[in-house]
Amino acid sequence: MMKNLFIYVLLLCGLAGHAQQKDNFKLSGQLKNPDADFIYLSYQGESGARVLDSARITNDSFLFKGRLKEPTMAYLYGKLKSKSMDDPNYTYVFLEPGSMTINLKAGDFKNATMKGSATQDEQIALDKSKEGIRKEQQPFLDAYRKEKDHEKAAEIREQFEPFNARMDIIDYAYFKAHPDSYLTAYLMRFKMSKLNAVEAKQFYNSWTDRIKQSSYGKAIAEEIKKLVSGSAGSVAAPFTAKDINGEALSLSDFKGKKYVLLDFWASWCVPCRKGNPHLISAYGKYKDKGLEIIGVSDDDRAPEAWRKAVEQDKIGIWKHVLRGLKRTATGYDTSESISDTYGIHTLPTKILVDKNGVIVGRYGGGGETDEAMDRKLAEIFN
Repeated sequence: MMKNLFIYVLLLCGLAGHAQQKDNFKLSGQLKNPDADFIYLSYQGESGARVLDSARITNDSFLFKGRLKEPTMAYLYGKLKSKSMDDPNYTYVFLEPGSMTINLKAGDFKNATMKGSATQDEQIALDKSKEGIRKEQQPFLDAYRKEKDHEKAAEIREQFEPFNARMDIIDYAYFKAHPDSYLTAYLMRFKMSKLNAVEAKQFYNSWTDRIKQSSYGKAIAEEIKKLVSGSAGSVAAPFTAKDINGEALSLSDFKGKKYVLLDFWASWCVPCRKGNPHLISAYGKYKDKGLEIIGVSDDDRAPEAWRKAVEQDKIGIWKHVLRGLKRTATGYDTSESISDTYGIHTLPTKILVDKNGVIVGRYGGGGETDEAMDRKLAEIFN
């Protein structure tokens, strides 16, 4: 009996050790022509906290070890020459539990070759399917990076859209065909600004439980919840903030009295600024019939630029507040951010709230067009 118990304990220890080993990862690398003594790896660790690790480069080789629960995007970089993600000594790869290898060349990290990560293989295959479109887009990207004028750069950026739309079609097809892929959940984060609540939920609901329970899956579920709360049919989340004149302003001030159009914008957002004459026209038509506008600006770090833009664009005729984003020692505090509460992923976005405090329209990111907004306002007030 004791012998059997001893074997049973050994078996349990072996299984436990195997389970622990399964969650370990090892990334062995070769770096050709190294120009520094260390290489760095940043990723979300087993606990969910961000890990920043370094490895000494010895005889052109390096080794990273750590713990992961699931595949995760990691950032690998050497001696950086800039703060841009386009830096030649910077790249990103998917780490997975297990053993992986990577080969890099100093000054050409983007063309790294990696083995042992199935999710990285998926990423490479998906990227290859979009190579032709990216090649067509490259001249516009090059022109955008060279342009120093903010407004001209924004005009060039607008020319990205036809190419991005074609790549979106490829990504959406991939999402539908791969509901059990960590890559699907990871890439969904970058599509939330283009999807309405119904579309986002359709993708999410098709995923396997494994992906829904992943860190990326949980993050998307939270983003969908915010998007729903900022979409038609939901009760508008209450907020109170100091307006541009330092006075307290609450959304509830207008309940039972007026329709409120929340205009999420920023002084640095060229499309937002270009759309202000249109908003001035709409406000002129409907302000005496019961419309109020509250501009919610993403200028918490530059309040003077916010005030200057309001004055220059002559939009001080309606209410203005900052979104409420606070900078901390480790990043940002979004607990009082109005934009986060309403699931704002792109600017400009406008949300129309009726007299009962219910959202009746979303226009821009995750919503309809400005033309649809015009029709809605005409329907309400005419």
